[in-house]
Amino acid sequence: MNLLLVEDDPMLGESICDGARQCGWVIDHVGNATSARSALVDHRYAAVLLDIGLPGDSGLSVLRTMRGRYDTTPVLILTARGQLSERIAGLDAGADDYLVKPFAFAELSARLDGIIKRNRGSSEREATRLQAAGLELDLLSREARREGRRIELQPREFRLLEYLLRHAGQVVTRTMLLEAVWDYHFDPQTNVIDVHISRLRQKIDHGFEKPILHTVRGAGYRLGE
Repeated sequence: MNLLLVEDDPMLGESICDGARQCGWVIDHVGNATSARSALVDHRYAAVLLDIGLPGDSGLSVLRTMRGRYDTTPVLILTARGQLSERIAGLDAGADDYLVKPFAFAELSARLDGIIKRNRGSSEREATRLQAAGLELDLLSREARREGRRIELQPREFRLLEYLLRHAGQVVTRTMLLEAVWDYHFDPQTNVIDVHISRLRQKIDHGFEKPILHTVRGAGYRLGE
């Protein structure tokens, strides 16, 4: 899971990043609104952890910018401002949830999981065809094509490719794949992911000019040009 943390407190930011990485997440940390906007243009994230009280422009301004350009990335507001009126203002601006400081990392993780699942469920109900990097997956006919050429996939390969397409452009970790594709909530200490990634890469990259399934050393895998 790729996250963006927008937090100007270095100690708190470091603590959240440490917890995220222990969970196997990939996290970018910025400390102001300008850097946040740049990161959101350059990358796709599974969710944004957004502090309101930033130096200069506020976190709510970043959130309004996101929603103004129809960016539906889930946003969890992190702030010391816990008054009802401020929580309502955050939610009205387009936040998916609100967490008041100080908080336990376990609660942050649970709230993140909740907003991401709700967002994913909404998107999945709408989407029947996934596309990225010249690759197309029809969820109804269960057909895959790259640049019009049909690709034969086994059921597990189809699930793996579907997950990668839903996270196109993002780095997905082994833990994410084990949970989503194999329903393992522990590491079975096998090379099952390596085997299936290798087979899938052979099918979707072989014979084409550019590879689109990339290994990100020390992090996971990314589907994209």
